[in-house]
Amino acid sequence: MADVAGKAGVSRALVSIVFRNQPGASQETRERVLRVADEIGYRPDSAARLLARGRSRTLGVMFTVHQTFQTDLIEGIYPEAERLGYDVLLSAAVQGRSEAKAVEALLGHRCEALILLGPDADAGYLDALGQRAVTVSVSRRVPRARVDFVHSAESKGVRQAMDHLVELGHRRIVHIDGGRGPGSAERRRSYRAAMRRHGLESEIRVIPGEHTEQSGIETGRLLLAERDRGLPLPTAVLAGNDRCAMGLLMPLARAGVEVPRDMSVVGYDDSHLSHLMPIGLTTVRQDAVLMAEHAVRFAVERLENPQLEPREAVLDPKLVVRGTSGPPREAP
Repeated sequence: MADVAGKAGVSRALVSIVFRNQPGASQETRERVLRVADEIGYRPDSAARLLARGRSRTLGVMFTVHQTFQTDLIEGIYPEAERLGYDVLLSAAVQGRSEAKAVEALLGHRCEALILLGPDADAGYLDALGQRAVTVSVSRRVPRARVDFVHSAESKGVRQAMDHLVELGHRRIVHIDGGRGPGSAERRRSYRAAMRRHGLESEIRVIPGEHTEQSGIETGRLLLAERDRGLPLPTAVLAGNDRCAMGLLMPLARAGVEVPRDMSVVGYDDSHLSHLMPIGLTTVRQDAVLMAEHAVRFAVERLENPQLEPREAVLDPKLVVRGTSGPPREAP
């Protein structure tokens, strides 16, 4: 600021007035100060200014690399945070870098609130974290943790997908489990409940998996190996998420299994990847933008009113029918 003031021929206090956009400087002076600042590459340090006031006005977001639905959530977080006057800082959990390390990095950078996308943490850790900073968990509800939660009604989404497949005539419907992935436990329970409700209890089969393409690929190989031993393929598969569904389609295509004629495949999330296939993926849509907006608002509202009780937003999912689901092929 002293450099700008000296080159513009004004006081440092006047430079401060210009950059805070406060009255006290003529339009001509403002333009001169801003021109000089641009010439010498000066930018106000907003972070230092906020910290001097005891605030960072920064929301820290913890996410997992390669989870496409979480990137959709992040895309929705930025505009809502900016609208409310907050910056966003990202920290990723990757192989060799735990969620706890990612969270500590955010706290070390003085983030005022944390938005955790699909956290794998237990109730005790989340509860303790909620005592340290305003915390919102997205896509995963953990009972007994005193933090805010934003998630979709998993049971409704699975019910819609299962009703769709049964109405098409499917009976041998397999579910690829998502392991410890967000929403997996509820999706697994809902699949079993839907099969029982449709009188298909004897056909229930949950294949262990994860929310990854590799999990879908391995499941496809397993089902094809079973077929080679004379066992029938399932006529439909409900995958744990879109990534898993897309992985499943790869070995099926190589083996000449036609989707949906020979097997219907349904994903979960309606991430942006589901639109990038030659055949559009039938999937259960979670509204990433709406979930992101709720998460940001929950965080900001609690920062402004720390006495608020923990809240929960449960959003309705919607089945999106595209090209990977259809009636089962008639038996010869």
